[in-house]
Amino acid sequence: MRFALMIEGQEGVGWDDWLALAGAAEAGGFEALLRSDHYLPFAQGDGALDAWGTICALGAVTERIRLGTMVSPVTFRPAAILAKLALTADHISGGRIDLGIGTGWHEDEHTEFGFPFPPMPERFDELERQVDEILRIWRETGPPPVQQPRPRLVMGGAAKPRGARLAARHADEYNLVYASPEAAAERRPALIAACEEEGRDPATLTFSVMTGFVVGADEGEIRDRAAQLGALEGKSADELLEARRDHWLIGTPEQIAERLGDYERAGVERIALQHLLHTDIDAVELLGRELL
Repeated sequence: MRFALMIEGQEGVGWDDWLALAGAAEAGGFEALLRSDHYLPFAQGDGALDAWGTICALGAVTERIRLGTMVSPVTFRPAAILAKLALTADHISGGRIDLGIGTGWHEDEHTEFGFPFPPMPERFDELERQVDEILRIWRETGPPPVQQPRPRLVMGGAAKPRGARLAARHADEYNLVYASPEAAAERRPALIAACEEEGRDPATLTFSVMTGFVVGADEGEIRDRAAQLGALEGKSADELLEARRDHWLIGTPEQIAERLGDYERAGVERIALQHLLHTDIDAVELLGRELL
């Protein structure tokens, strides 16, 4: 099992926060530090630094961890710009970039920042077009990527037929969001079938899950962090834990490790841990020290 730390960057995550998170993730043994690509905060934040500007900057001050988006909407940028941003980050980081790409989903955000928001079928058409164009640009225009044959491409969703086929054709990783081990096990066969239809070995497509977590060295720490997370949604600690227990990772590092075994048996190879309390570096360090 491999681990990424995922940060909702639109929630007021400043540059000093990014430096602290990257340092803790790298020291703690995380494989990657990933961030959302949003501009409009959804909870407690006061806005976002640009995703790819942040990733390029972090590429210059880190040495080992992979960096990337989860995910960049095709509605935000033309394919050529997204391709060149990811390529620039690839060169700055020495070949440590994951480009997560998707259709976009939050209509209010598009309205606020003047992005078009066509119906879902049109956005998926644009996703297919942009993936083809990004791969062409990386393949045919210079400079060549540092990472060979190219930066990793990450897609996600619910493993529905059209998305599974596109991922089977082009992606290096397919990610399910907030999926329990049982849900992951149910959806994985669709990806395997899509790979087989494309003549691809399913083992070459990494199967991952992004999910939240509440970790603590003891019950007191767990409840304290649950209370902080619950406050973001107007819930008590008990309400937060009850609502999230089936699809979040909750407990001491030992208890989380046991739950991770269920994900591993479901075929999940990488977990992206969504860290919603981004100033809580102690939680990142605890995971690195006791789990990773």
